Amino acid sequence: MNIGQAAAASGLSARMIRHYEAVGLLPATQRSEAGYRHYDEQQLHTLRFIQRSRSLGFSIEQITQLLALWQDADRSSAEVKALTAGHLRQLEEKIASLQAMHRTLSNLADCCQGDARPQCPILDTLGQINATG
Repeated sequence: MNIGQAAAASGLSARMIRHYEAVGLLPATQRSEAGYRHYDEQQLHTLRFIQRSRSLGFSIEQITQLLALWQDADRSSAEVKALTAGHLRQLEEKIASLQAMHRTLSNLADCCQGDARPQCPILDTLGQINATG
């Protein structure tokens, strides 16, 4: 199948498939005499694996590790679990950071009258010289 068909079947864009090939996540594929990429079922399966991994927020580096583990029949599931646990910790830190941002912005929005007056506690807070964060 060509790159457009592989993109449709994997849920990735053709641009992302080219990118994943360029960064080494996907091995270079066969090309026709005209230079068009040709993907087989195994490559499509790998593309779907990459797409699902990206949808779960794994980085390119983590997906590289996951792909290596996936393709290694002698792997231990402990390695996969450790990689996933590390990713979960990163997600939890990001969630906590986003929740803190939400609380701060919510408090600032509550303090602002949102009327025609020029006074705005949101801008005042953002403009503070000694602001932290």
